Amino acid sequence: METVHQMIEESRNELIGTLQRWIGVPSVKSEAVEGAPFGAEVARALDMALNDAKAMGFAVRNFDHYAGDVRMGPLGVDPLGILVHLDVVPVGDGWTCNPFEAIVAGDRIIGRGTSDDKGPAAAALYAMNAIRQAGIPLKREVRLIFGCDEESGWDDIAYYTAHCDMPRTGFSPDASYPIINTEKGLLVMELRAKPAADGLNVLKIAVGERHNVIPGIATALVEGDANLCDRINRLAEEMTLDVTAEPAEGGLKLTAKGILGHAAYPEIARNASGVLLLMLRALGVKGPLKTLADMIGVEYDGESLGAACRDDASGALTCNLGILRYDENGLYAVLDFRFPLLANGKRIAETVTAALGPDITATVEAQKEPHHVAPNSPLVTALLDAYHDETGRAKECVATGGGTYARCLQEGVAFGAHFPEEDDVAHQADEYLTLESLMTNVRILARAIVSLAGDDEATVD
Repeated sequence: METVHQMIEESRNELIGTLQRWIGVPSVKSEAVEGAPFGAEVARALDMALNDAKAMGFAVRNFDHYAGDVRMGPLGVDPLGILVHLDVVPVGDGWTCNPFEAIVAGDRIIGRGTSDDKGPAAAALYAMNAIRQAGIPLKREVRLIFGCDEESGWDDIAYYTAHCDMPRTGFSPDASYPIINTEKGLLVMELRAKPAADGLNVLKIAVGERHNVIPGIATALVEGDANLCDRINRLAEEMTLDVTAEPAEGGLKLTAKGILGHAAYPEIARNASGVLLLMLRALGVKGPLKTLADMIGVEYDGESLGAACRDDASGALTCNLGILRYDENGLYAVLDFRFPLLANGKRIAETVTAALGPDITATVEAQKEPHHVAPNSPLVTALLDAYHDETGRAKECVATGGGTYARCLQEGVAFGAHFPEEDDVAHQADEYLTLESLMTNVRILARAIVSLAGDDEATVD
């Protein structure tokens, strides 16, 4: 590994520059156009990554801009899959800099996608390149798969699997270290209801763009005058809710503030839609908005919905109100549940539907079952050894509410790229990755690849 480490260090500046260019592409999913199923910018991000890999000397493939891959070693021989993604979530609120400028400030690269998941994707590519430059012999194919729809519907992986053999084993550096061998199930539910017949007249709410993002700011336009405005501001202080009101065209504008975050980790965020709903309930709102305030509010464990559950392997169920829309046509909302390994998604959906009552129509938009790999498997053992040997840190397996491409593999785990002591900034404003973390990831991934794919002549001393 000494030669590999040397190659990695020599590529430091090139890697940073590559990541900055990748971050500079605003690869948020948009309307499909010819040759770009997830929008022109996502296609541009894939082209850029594949062209960079091709310039390094790798064999690359582009599957109609749904996904692409980079391969080395004996092609077709028991591929080791490394699954990453180039699409990013929408920018959201609260940024203090241009999210697609990729500035380097001190030891940080700041920009949307630095940690989720362009930084780890670049680290994996440069780990492969260091192994290639060092001349390490391989006994199996190593395949880096670039996905383009991870943050939305995973249509990229469905297309890739339909047009190519998916590796049996591998990992996805799209979560945290040491190893996530258990991923909770995912349940996405759409809610629809007619508008309220009486109570506070809410004219419009439009919060959130993705079910897997916890909104940091939520606004509503309500019918009211200066007296109601004063009342709202008094109630906010009494109820310790971060809500303000001000006159606006057509009524009063309420602004509720929370803490932006990822739906898988609601304990470190605060849903602004929930804050807004609690204020609207205090003001006398009725109908479906009151139901959501009663059944969810700022809860994130599903308790009032009757869905709360947990197990020792994967922890507790989480619930996120990711999208909230309301106007004269009624309510539209999307709930994101992450449920434990031993829970039943269908039963949770039935319980939630019953709790919401007959006036709200609830339908299941998507469901993914939990994913688990035995902690003593050869894959997990080799990855934990690589992590420990590069960092000296303890070997352990953990569970997550996040869903990664690892579950697309028969035997796949999430491996990196976030270290336990680091701030979890995925999907948040001013998302960043430290240069030290970036380089450490390259070394860990390189060691893991050599351990899992190197032939008998390759050593990892």
